[in-house]
Amino acid sequence: MKAAVLYSGGKDSSLIAILLKNLAIDVELVTANFGVYDSYLIAQNSAKYLHLPHKVINIDKSILYSAIDIINNDGFPNNGINFIHNKVLEFIAKSNDSSENNYDILADGTRRDDKVPKLNKSQIQSLENKYDIQYINLDSFGYKTIGFLVNNFFVLSKENSNPNSSSDYEVEIRKLIDEEGGVSEDIFPKIHYQTRVIGLKY
Repeated sequence: MKAAVLYSGGKDSSLIAILLKNLAIDVELVTANFGVYDSYLIAQNSAKYLHLPHKVINIDKSILYSAIDIINNDGFPNNGINFIHNKVLEFIAKSNDSSENNYDILADGTRRDDKVPKLNKSQIQSLENKYDIQYINLDSFGYKTIGFLVNNFFVLSKENSNPNSSSDYEVEIRKLIDEEGGVSEDIFPKIHYQTRVIGLKY
């Protein structure tokens, strides 16, 4: 079996990747990029510590613009980030029809305590049925369990969110908002810590 793990370089997406790898599943780490900023470099570096192949998928910037419209209308980022996440997962699942990837599993590091990004049950069922793929995340895991597992598997770096600390959607959203004359700090919290994997403990 082959799995595409949507990968940010953080602890949660690293954990789901390692769990799947230990189940003898062929894991490929996949990071989305919209061409605004080379945010994928953080994930690319973390992937080396996991000894797993990493691929960057280029996604049309129009999805990022649509997400920013949602964010600006709402005045907060949650729905816009969920919109992007759903579109990226669909893009990867749809690639099975036109490439040699043929993923059996599509996974990400979303967990029980997450608000964003997060698919609801109907979105998950739609994704699985429409693209004949299994979707797996960490939804049954709470932050204490995640913390226990992560501390046993990884060496981590923790720092305030900035363009060089993560490969998640927020980096390019912030960059594009600022490039278009907006102020991303008016929407996103000024202090928000990111963790990323900088080593494997075994």
